[in-house]
Amino acid sequence: MKKSLLWIVVLVLSISMVAAFSLYGCKAEEEVVAEEEVVAEVVAEEVAEEVVAEAKPYIAVISKGFQHQFWQTVMMGAEAAAADYDVDMTFDGPPSESDIAIQVDMINAAIAKNPAALCLAILDTESVTTQLNECKANGIPVVGFDSGVPGAPEGIIVSTASTNNEAAGALAADSMFADPIFLAALETATVDNPVVIGVLSQEATSASIVGRTVGFADQMLKNCETLFPEQVEVAGHVKFEKAATSGEAAVSIYVQVPPSTSATDLQTGAQTLFAMDGLIAVFCSNEATVSGVVAATTDGTDLDRENGKFKDITVIGFDAGKAQKDVVRSGYLVGAITQDPYMIGYLAVELAVKAINGETVPEMIDTGCKFYNAANMDEPDIAVLLYD
Repeated sequence: MKKSLLWIVVLVLSISMVAAFSLYGCKAEEEVVAEEEVVAEVVAEEVAEEVVAEAKPYIAVISKGFQHQFWQTVMMGAEAAAADYDVDMTFDGPPSESDIAIQVDMINAAIAKNPAALCLAILDTESVTTQLNECKANGIPVVGFDSGVPGAPEGIIVSTASTNNEAAGALAADSMFADPIFLAALETATVDNPVVIGVLSQEATSASIVGRTVGFADQMLKNCETLFPEQVEVAGHVKFEKAATSGEAAVSIYVQVPPSTSATDLQTGAQTLFAMDGLIAVFCSNEATVSGVVAATTDGTDLDRENGKFKDITVIGFDAGKAQKDVVRSGYLVGAITQDPYMIGYLAVELAVKAINGETVPEMIDTGCKFYNAANMDEPDIAVLLYD
């Protein structure tokens, strides 16, 4: 009996110990699992923080075009700034500066990617008013470059990197006025036999082109009136027209605006100017219009100042590009005005980065311009601005 009781006690103790150890084991396992879950959560949070820290801001840059070397050089500057500031950047532009709808589609696609900032050289501000307001509502800073975003709703454009185009046009007028052949031809003007100073303006909508045209026309009018007071007019296009104060003009600054930006229309516009009686000079508002003049003058040879068909006509261009550089070097063009397209692109991205970081940025940054000709185009400070 005692022996049986002893066995029962031993059995009960054994069962109790097994139960205790089992219970302890379950709790320990639960604690290990819980600890592992906590560690996993901490690691996940740390990884997420690292991913956020390593993610680069994305900046979308959309230009007015992509076909001219000017825009390729702007893109090079933008790419350099993106590398220097360690940001992701895309650069897009429509095939030509007439393709407003294509540019709008590009802007829509960029906004859909929720960029940290947007850089724009807009073709038509009215066509993207909704998109600009969307950027403002979503806290996406917008930076203008080149012609920028003229007429944008107030408070949306944080800054613009651009040439002062009116100053650039005025520099072209002063450079032309300093040419001896031009000045000799100008001095022959009378009310009965007026002279014509042509302006081939690619369009009458882009702020940059309009600015250059206005700057040239206003400064040339001012210069010419030192010789012909109250006898200088601006004619040709209603946007730029100014009657001679006296009612009679000895000098007519004639602005020719082709119906489109196509190469054919620009060439035709140039031919129209060169067919005008009394023409003594032509100012081209950009690289494309220079190409139109070159095409209209047998690859520029008609402008040869010794033997050319139009040897007495002074032509000044704008921007660069291989074809324009060639005709400047040859002396067919007296010279041209160069912007700094590389810095336009670089500063646009730099301003965008500063805006993303909440830094105060100036409303406008003038990227500068210079006159170049065959004599100075190889000088280091000029050569670096002349893209091919």
